[in-house]
Amino acid sequence: MDFTFSAEQDQLRDAVRSFLADKAPSAYVRSMMEDDRGITDEVWDQLVELGWTEITDLVDLTVLLEEMGKLPFPGPYLSAAVLAPMAARRLGAEEVLGSGGLGTIALEEQGAGDPVGRVRTRATKKSGKWLLNGEKPVVLDGHLADWVLVAALTDEGLGTFLIEKPAGELVSTWDQTRKVARLVLDGRVAQPVGPAGDHSAAWRRVADDGAVALCAELIGTSERALDLAVEYAKVRVQFGRPIASFQAIKHKAADMLHKLTLARVGTHYAAWASDAEDPVREEAAAMAKAYAAEAAVFVTGESIQIHGGVGFTWDCDAHLHYRRAKQSDLMLGYQGWQRQRLADLVLG
Repeated sequence: MDFTFSAEQDQLRDAVRSFLADKAPSAYVRSMMEDDRGITDEVWDQLVELGWTEITDLVDLTVLLEEMGKLPFPGPYLSAAVLAPMAARRLGAEEVLGSGGLGTIALEEQGAGDPVGRVRTRATKKSGKWLLNGEKPVVLDGHLADWVLVAALTDEGLGTFLIEKPAGELVSTWDQTRKVARLVLDGRVAQPVGPAGDHSAAWRRVADDGAVALCAELIGTSERALDLAVEYAKVRVQFGRPIASFQAIKHKAADMLHKLTLARVGTHYAAWASDAEDPVREEAAAMAKAYAAEAAVFVTGESIQIHGGVGFTWDCDAHLHYRRAKQSDLMLGYQGWQRQRLADLVLG
């Protein structure tokens, strides 16, 4: 079995890398951290023109997201081009994609563990209208999205509801490059979408594939954090020689590369397993999210340590990667829960 990327995927990687180097340098990323939208119309429109918002194959998305993770890329790509279309297709609500505009999903709620199992938002029907009550504290780009697919409980199980112009409240998080909104649903009118019955299985698939997409970002984030650390170690002189020559620094770099390599292999395998509908898809997704998130937190943290005091300063990009890793670890299933879930899947 060949697990290498195709020539077309390598070309996609080169194209994404060139585009981001030209359109999204470090200065752009930092300026978008202060912007409530997180992206300029020019950059987003070009992403659309290039067709990168229409990619549905998870392996192809992995190629693209790895490059975006190296910045880390700001803006609503993950929410509007990955999670929202992914959810719409899995939930049988493709009609919302034809409405245009930016979409997102509202799944996660307070608590820990299974992101699908802890949904408490409830949908009730009164006077012919569906009303939602609950709170979604982590809705990516929910303050600027044109529509959102909301997971909510009904008498039949977990349902899916469409809200147009959600206008969530922008909130602060670890990762300033990724905008997050809180969506308070206090009798909010919504439209049911998708087939009748329980949508739990479909939402679990969305959470799994979304987690693999996050892992791809984390691979790029970890790779860039390692590169920054190695570059700095080569030029930082202490006791008359570069710190890269010290055994302790070499050991740190080796450990970082080891974790990054294993996380990359697991993520690529999970993406392939999803696209191929392999029987081990669910285990592969849990394994990837558990390990890639843990590895990213470790690698980005060690990058700050190698930088020393300068790693904690605003001028150094090392902390941006650490923030992205910490925030992504918490999304769509924290690493600890993923390991427990993996054990349950393997051991029955």
